[in-house]
Amino acid sequence: MIPFTAPVDDILFSLEHVAGAHRLPDWDGALSAEIVRHFASFAEGVIAPLDEPGDVQGCRLEAGRVRMPDGFAVAYAAYAEQGWPGLSLPEAQGGQGMSGPVLGAVSEIFTGACHALQMVTSLAPGAARTILAFGTADQQARFLPLFASGEWLATMCLTEPGAGSDLGAIRTRATPDGDLWRIDGEKIFISGGDQDMSEGILHLVLARTGDGAGTRGLSLFLCPSEIDGARNGVSVARIEEKLGLHASPTCQMVFDGARAEMIGAPGEGLKAMFTMMNHARLDVALQGVAHAARAAQIARAYAADRRQGQGPDGNPAMLADHPDVQRMLDEQDMLAIGARAMCHLALVALESGEDRALVDFLTPLCKIYATEAGIRSADLGIQVLGGYGYLREYRVEQVWRDARITAIYEGTNGIHALTLATRMLAKGGAPAQAFAARIREIDAGTGRLATGLARWCDFRDRLASDPAAAVKKARAFADATAALYVQAVWTILADRADAAPDPARIRRLAALAGVTGTAAAALAPAG
Repeated sequence: MIPFTAPVDDILFSLEHVAGAHRLPDWDGALSAEIVRHFASFAEGVIAPLDEPGDVQGCRLEAGRVRMPDGFAVAYAAYAEQGWPGLSLPEAQGGQGMSGPVLGAVSEIFTGACHALQMVTSLAPGAARTILAFGTADQQARFLPLFASGEWLATMCLTEPGAGSDLGAIRTRATPDGDLWRIDGEKIFISGGDQDMSEGILHLVLARTGDGAGTRGLSLFLCPSEIDGARNGVSVARIEEKLGLHASPTCQMVFDGARAEMIGAPGEGLKAMFTMMNHARLDVALQGVAHAARAAQIARAYAADRRQGQGPDGNPAMLADHPDVQRMLDEQDMLAIGARAMCHLALVALESGEDRALVDFLTPLCKIYATEAGIRSADLGIQVLGGYGYLREYRVEQVWRDARITAIYEGTNGIHALTLATRMLAKGGAPAQAFAARIREIDAGTGRLATGLARWCDFRDRLASDPAAAVKKARAFADATAALYVQAVWTILADRADAAPDPARIRRLAALAGVTGTAAAALAPAG
């Protein structure tokens, strides 16, 4: 086993010098770095050692309650005691008021150390954002301090049997009951639907309150796991058996007259839920980054230590000395660094609040590219290690198993590709226009991206004028968009290489990114 080491220096370089977090009004670079390094130490020493045994042991359902693997409750208690659950929550609600980019850095490290535990805890910040945006003052006062202290965690209850990604097919129903509502129905694929780490769980439940078809008539509810010290009408029917994330309980939930309160306006539940979903989508993109970086770390450490054959001079060679292995290691490095920069640029844009249209466009783009980067890097890591990669010993196979879900949950990557090619191009296509403007800004004075941007704009305009073609060519458009943005990101990385922990490494990888012709190849479907 190769111990987890958090890529702190790479993260801080990306945030500060590539994404430009220092331009945020309340950014404190020294404090942010101290927080990230402190969490990295905690993750390496307390969280990461649970990842392998948690994967082997998994979760279990006992007398209707979920039991987490050994050591998880103790680690979570330490996590809460140090104040990490309240990192990004307002100080007025018991939090620390740190920015989204800092939370993103912590989230990436948390995932790299143990994705399963991160998954159970990661929905609370999104739930808090939703309550801040749509909740009443009373709801904020009651629930946000519980999240900040870590006493409570949260879930996002959307998916149902037979509904899947089609939220318009939701059948769970809420009926008035005095000042509250009663919820009846079933939800599936609910991450952290129950666990024995926090004292309580706040389920954010999308349920039907009206007769409107599709997503009309859906409202959002806050459904506590306990009310007045007694269990609410929420139970776990089963824990799903999965390819990966064995230590994260994915639950089938039954709501049987569960008492809940509405958040936001009646019939506008999806609008409120999207606040939580968009936070989760960027978080999932960072999960992809974490897996890409972790697989790269394992592969590079193994290749540097493994003797394999002879070099051109006839002397014994290390595995890393062979050109094909070096090619794979470089690709892993490029995937992790490029995907991280993409996500950080989106996080900084979101935090600044200056260009909402750009954030709307970058969110699905990051989700697609970064999650597939994590899967691809894990697959390359298995290949670098050869037979040992296929075994459990070095755990790169676990990285692949855990990473694989990221391209599926929080909206499949196909759905996000369809969003880019349809909704982002509709009604004048403000999000796509904002993306093109961002590419021009990055390319100012160089012209390195001009040809690729022109071809992309042509592709965009033809899809915008032909909705049927947009649906058919959605994935091709997403790939072309990602390829163009990756080249733009590596343009920034090359320009800021002097500030990197290893400038020569960034320059070498940037040169590789510029000579592969990836953008031109991906843009080919524009014809």
